[in-house]
Amino acid sequence: MADGGSKLYDVWWQNLSEGEQQMEERHRQGWLEIIQLVQEEDLRGMSVLDFGCNQGGFLRYLYERKPFKEGFGTDLAQKSIVLANERKGELPLSYVATDSPEQFPHRFDLAFSLSVIYLIEDLPTHARKIRQALKPGGVYYTTFTDYTGNPSADHFRQQIQANSLLKANMHTLDDIASAFVNEGFQAEIRRRQPTGFISVTAKDKFMLSIRDKMQAQYEQAYLFRFVARV
Repeated sequence: MADGGSKLYDVWWQNLSEGEQQMEERHRQGWLEIIQLVQEEDLRGMSVLDFGCNQGGFLRYLYERKPFKEGFGTDLAQKSIVLANERKGELPLSYVATDSPEQFPHRFDLAFSLSVIYLIEDLPTHARKIRQALKPGGVYYTTFTDYTGNPSADHFRQQIQANSLLKANMHTLDDIASAFVNEGFQAEIRRRQPTGFISVTAKDKFMLSIRDKMQAQYEQAYLFRFVARV
């Protein structure tokens, strides 16, 4: 889930007390909310990319709700990719261990990276790769939480550093938008907010307080929509 010729590894999340399956289950409500915000209604003739797909759950989830022609998932975590391919069944899905979607030039009509872009250090390179992978007029959706001003920002970053093989990059909204605009994308953004109740625990791994979590969820979570100009 990183750019710049990064090496492959087994799994990105190294804390064995909380596996990637638990993380996938926590993301499902967010996936539904994102799918409801996607402007494209009919995906039946489209080729779809999930960059940083982990265990492949999002493409399966999307296909159930908006069937598409074919889907490709990419990730650096080799064991996760093996599991994704085992779980795809008869669905028109393929999963590859790579961070180079441009190897499929101008193949995709639609692309996603969900809870991934903060793990990408080199935004200009990432934007270039996505541009090369998309068809002219193709669309890339990416989620990002801007922790600027959130009291738990440093704590969140430290927890990612301590438990994963990748570091958390505290990009700004301008950093992300500029990288894609410079690669010829039309950039759009909207705030992303939960549609249901938010689960809270006595001690959250990533947030120092419920207030900080609510600020991140309701005020600092965004969905970018980048359109590759023809």
